[in-house]
Amino acid sequence: MSVDEPRSRTFTWSDPAATAETGIRKSGIEYIREIIAGTVAPPPVAELLGMTIVEVGEGRAVFALQPAEWMYNPIGSVHGGIAATMLDSCMGCAIHTTLEAGVAYTTTDLHVRYIRGMTHTTGRVLAEGKIVHAGRRTATAEGRLLAERDGSLIAHATTGCAILR
Repeated sequence: MSVDEPRSRTFTWSDPAATAETGIRKSGIEYIREIIAGTVAPPPVAELLGMTIVEVGEGRAVFALQPAEWMYNPIGSVHGGIAATMLDSCMGCAIHTTLEAGVAYTTTDLHVRYIRGMTHTTGRVLAEGKIVHAGRRTATAEGRLLAERDGSLIAHATTGCAILR
C-alpha cells in the first residue's frame, strides 16, 4: 500500500476578540441570531470545521456540519472529537440563548455517548441542543447528533455550564 500525495486545506477566520466583545453586549439569543444572519462573525472553531448554526430559539440551538475526510482518525472514520465539539457547541448555545447581555457561561462537564461512527459519506449531520435547567449559577442541557438524511442517531450528550455574572 503506497501513500498518496498529501492533501491540503486552508481556511480564514475573523478576530475572535472582536466577536466576543460584540457578543457580551447583547443577549445570548440576539448574539446567536446575528451569527446566523452573518452580521457577527462565527468563532474560529466553527470556521475551521465548517460548522454552522442553522436554527435557534429560546433554550434550543441546532448546528450543521458536513463530515469530511480531513476529520478522520487513524481507523478511517471521523474523529469522535468532531461529534463532541458539535454537541458541546449546540448545548452551550442552547444555554446561551437564555442569558441576558453581560452574562457569560463556560462548560463544566460534558458526557458524550457514541452510538455509530461518521465518515465523509454520512452526509450532513445536525446537532440539536435543548436546555434542561436554567438556574442563576448553573445550567444543564442535552443534545443529539443525527444524520440529516435518515435521522439515525450518531451520538447523544449532556452538559453542565457555570453561569458567569
